[in-house]
Amino acid sequence: MDNNLLSTLKKLRLSGLANTLEIRLHEATTTGLSHREFLELLLQDEQLLRNDRLISRRVALAGFRDTKRLEDFDFSYNPSIKKNKIFDLATCRYIRERKDVLWVGPPGTGKSHLCQALGMCAIRCGMTVYYRSIFDTVRDFLHDEAMEGHERILQRYLKPDLLIIDDMGMKQLPKRSGEYLFEIIMRRHEVKSTMMTSNRPLEDWGKLIGDVPSASAILDRFLHRSELFQLTGRSYRLGSSENLSKGAKAPTGSNADKNVEDKASKRAKS
Repeated sequence: MDNNLLSTLKKLRLSGLANTLEIRLHEATTTGLSHREFLELLLQDEQLLRNDRLISRRVALAGFRDTKRLEDFDFSYNPSIKKNKIFDLATCRYIRERKDVLWVGPPGTGKSHLCQALGMCAIRCGMTVYYRSIFDTVRDFLHDEAMEGHERILQRYLKPDLLIIDDMGMKQLPKRSGEYLFEIIMRRHEVKSTMMTSNRPLEDWGKLIGDVPSASAILDRFLHRSELFQLTGRSYRLGSSENLSKGAKAPTGSNADKNVEDKASKRAKS
């Protein structure tokens, strides 16, 4: 390729076009492309590269814990998850309609995988996403409040088209957590979509937050226009362990907690 032409393309930030120009020139020569067809192909190459870069930037800004895809989710393992409803969410219609999504179920049943995979679907649809665990969310506000940066951190949670808050219910949250979460939910309500996962029943949120009125206010708004998914069944993570490969079933929910307590009691007695 002519060095002057390459330099000009780089100055114009047409690196997608520059990368494929030699190939398209060869294609035009061998297949007899018209000038219009040749130009259309070059512009498509440039647009594809820019779109790939935009997606990569948005994935990085989303802050996913893991890069998950719906194609990799084993729907056969957990029949409580309705595949058709999940793929309906993948169209992002709920985001355009400014609805919320709440996943409730024991650990290991696929909530985090699905919410991150649906976050990737939203990015591919041209939307912005921000993913945080509930612990990171509270930590963000506690830290930036001390640094007088409350409004700055709040904008991170209000701006995205889809906000995903994961791992609600893993343990009791620090004081004032209910205030921070309520402000996020209240200000996003019917304006932007929010997705949350919870390992505990909704009636336990007051204890987890340490603020029953705030928990009630959060759920009142969050459930107003939301899709609620109740997940049951075995833990996928435990199901793939060595013990389960021998035929044992993974305990979930309250049974899982009871089994853990029984084992701890036996160890203490011994």
